[in-house]
Amino acid sequence: MQRSLSVAVEHYPIAGSFRISRGAKTEAAVVTCTIREGARQGRGECVPYARYGETVESVRDTVAAMATDISRGMDRLTLLTAMPAGAARNAIDCALWDLEARIAGCRVSRFVCRVTPQPLVTAFTISLDTPQGMAAVAKAESHRPILKIKLGGNQDADCMAAVSRAAPDSRIIADANEGWTPENLESNMNTAAKNRIELIEQPLPASQEGCLGDFNHVVPICADESVHVADDLERLIGLYDAVNIKLDKAGGLTGAIALHDRAKALGMKIMVGCMVGTSLAMAPAVLLAQDAGYVDLDGPLLLAEDRKPGLRYEGSLVYPPERELWG
Repeated sequence: MQRSLSVAVEHYPIAGSFRISRGAKTEAAVVTCTIREGARQGRGECVPYARYGETVESVRDTVAAMATDISRGMDRLTLLTAMPAGAARNAIDCALWDLEARIAGCRVSRFVCRVTPQPLVTAFTISLDTPQGMAAVAKAESHRPILKIKLGGNQDADCMAAVSRAAPDSRIIADANEGWTPENLESNMNTAAKNRIELIEQPLPASQEGCLGDFNHVVPICADESVHVADDLERLIGLYDAVNIKLDKAGGLTGAIALHDRAKALGMKIMVGCMVGTSLAMAPAVLLAQDAGYVDLDGPLLLAEDRKPGLRYEGSLVYPPERELWG
């Protein structure tokens, strides 16, 4: 039976704004792919990211351009070589996973998870702001087990100290989004250690990460912008202690599984993260994150309203997806 592909752009307002070192946004613009075969359909969602040369329009058009190949029976493995890793491939790959599971009458978790998937504790992200602003949010969210703070501004030392004081019982991780420099790296890392920060994501621009090889550090360093697919890992050995796996970077769940397995084999710690999107984008990642050391799948918690049906969140606990949503 022939398959058909359709693509749509959707907009979801963010609760307030979401600010990192590269700027702020007030809505999540997502691209959704739907693949139909007879009465069944599978869906996938991606979030285009300008840092990687993507726009909503370019990703939408790239997905749409694959309609003929999908109608001719392209599968997920062929997709890996037919498209580069990125948001567009992620949307198609996840839609294929969803459709294949529905046709087979089983759950995706049967193929991805070694055991029955369980609820996971996700980090909750605090946007880059003044120390006072970040402390206020941290205090309000101090009931959460783990907070993730965005850094990369001019007051990072004060921000780390302020959040640490405001949420004394929460674990804290931080993401500089390439906002630090080789000159302030040591000072910032020392401040992180003093303020209970237990992981720093991508402190330096990917182009300057070479100096990490000679840098003695107590707080583990996690690659984000520097790692997309499994083939990236070899050059990161000795630079990073952990990797942040995002489906939009890896080009889908299929590529993310390969990255996950290779990183584990190399002894690297795993974080499974996300862009700011809806539950449809998080659902496959929840399955991937079942054995992750860090889970950062709070995208829907940052939105004014999630899609329905969505994932079930209880505080910072995120549950595996129900069939009505995905997989």
